[in-house]
Amino acid sequence: MNGADALLATLVANDVTACFANPGTSEMQFVAALDRKPEMRPVLCLFEGVATGAADGYGRMADKPACTLLHLGPGYGNGIANLHNARRAFTPVVNVIGDHATYHRQYDAPLNSDIPALAAPNSLWVKSADSPDAVAGLAAEAVAASFGPPGGPVSLILPADSAWLETKGEPIIAQRTVRPAPAGSAVDAAAKALKAAAKPVILIGGQACRAEGLVQAARLQAAGVRIVSDTFVARQPRGAGHFAPSRMQYFGEMALSDLAGVDLMVFAGTTEPVAFFAYPNRPSVLVPEGCKTLTLAARAEDAVAGLAALADAMGAPKQGPSQPLKRPEAAPSGPLSAAMAGLSVARHLPEGAIICDDSVTSGGGIAVPALTAAPHEVLALTGGAIGIGLPLAVGAAVAAPERKVVSLNGDGAAMYTIQALWTLARENLDVTVVVFANNSYRILNIEMARTGAGDAGPQAAKLLGLGDPSIHWVPLANGLGLPAVRCATAEEFETAFAGAMARRGPMFIEAAI
Repeated sequence: MNGADALLATLVANDVTACFANPGTSEMQFVAALDRKPEMRPVLCLFEGVATGAADGYGRMADKPACTLLHLGPGYGNGIANLHNARRAFTPVVNVIGDHATYHRQYDAPLNSDIPALAAPNSLWVKSADSPDAVAGLAAEAVAASFGPPGGPVSLILPADSAWLETKGEPIIAQRTVRPAPAGSAVDAAAKALKAAAKPVILIGGQACRAEGLVQAARLQAAGVRIVSDTFVARQPRGAGHFAPSRMQYFGEMALSDLAGVDLMVFAGTTEPVAFFAYPNRPSVLVPEGCKTLTLAARAEDAVAGLAALADAMGAPKQGPSQPLKRPEAAPSGPLSAAMAGLSVARHLPEGAIICDDSVTSGGGIAVPALTAAPHEVLALTGGAIGIGLPLAVGAAVAAPERKVVSLNGDGAAMYTIQALWTLARENLDVTVVVFANNSYRILNIEMARTGAGDAGPQAAKLLGLGDPSIHWVPLANGLGLPAVRCATAEEFETAFAGAMARRGPMFIEAAI
């Protein structure tokens, strides 16, 4: 057994059984060891941002980490954006970052870099296994650290000689920390404050937005307390049978208008809301003036238990409101728009589907009719770094192969990680990709005005549009191995989406809006 064998043995012993990889020379011992550990599923990704985003999607759906295999500092660097998203989603991910042999580092070879410094900002834990005997113990430590709570990416650096040298280390089982329930005093304080408030809200996020958390939140809504969720949530059930909380508005002035008059804001599984960006003469903190705040359950605590205890303390009913099943009856017709596409999605989305949402400005057209569609789950863009919709779908489909996955993407966002289409084809994953092609960074056109920068002139417009040339999505998808169709009318999209939902395997739909 060498160090690479010890690493894989410990990962598998801790139920880490998927590896999203883009290896190089320093990782060849790990690659070779895969043949000796068939329990680990290797998935090749043609860009590290696909590998890291896929590990995020897998971790969100499996509630356990996948590992990535990345080639030194530059390989890790290529994956940083989606590790930033994973950090904001609190997703457990174990990055295995290959490095030069320990004795070779001193010579500053071309690929040499300060990997710990690169990894630290988006890692809960970073260590280097500088001897083969250290590998198994550090691997178990990494897995444990990735779970938190509240969880997130970790980075284990594996020097080449630590991978190829022999070791007698046995697999080590990670010791996980259990989320503690909130203190009884926090529950009592929240209940007392809510009863005294004139217009309170409870802001939920993270674990509180999972199915079991929404059940308890619905009870509190039934007791007369308005529930609002974070704007972007890592994983949230939606559709028939699920409680649909209000959502914190994306634009700050809209959020504060929606919250006008609120005199108490209680946090469960999240923290004080802030505007996504700063704007001239507009506030950063999205808490109304004079509104008191308090925390029921911190992110590291069991927010579900906290909400349940609070509902009991408030004398809430045992069951709260949930959405009915009400699919749109008539097939949409006319020119295609995001709203028209949303009607078809709501009509044909199967029960248990997983939506990976990176649709940016097209998202609202899907979200509204989906509120009463068949029950499904949504994985959102948590960190604001677009380019996650396709990789998330790769990981979600590997984690939940029995469920249909739908990846919704803006055209600009899709181009960040378009290599994911090749992995979908190679692994024959049951994913339907929709790209809303408006040939524009539309969100930037909106933000140009909001920031007070003025109207875009001819030079500025060159950085806001995706035309000239327009992207030919169908041949691009075909070239990466996927069947593809372009839809310019609502009728064409209805036919294409219904067909994709009725069969297994990868499919690409360009929605020309």
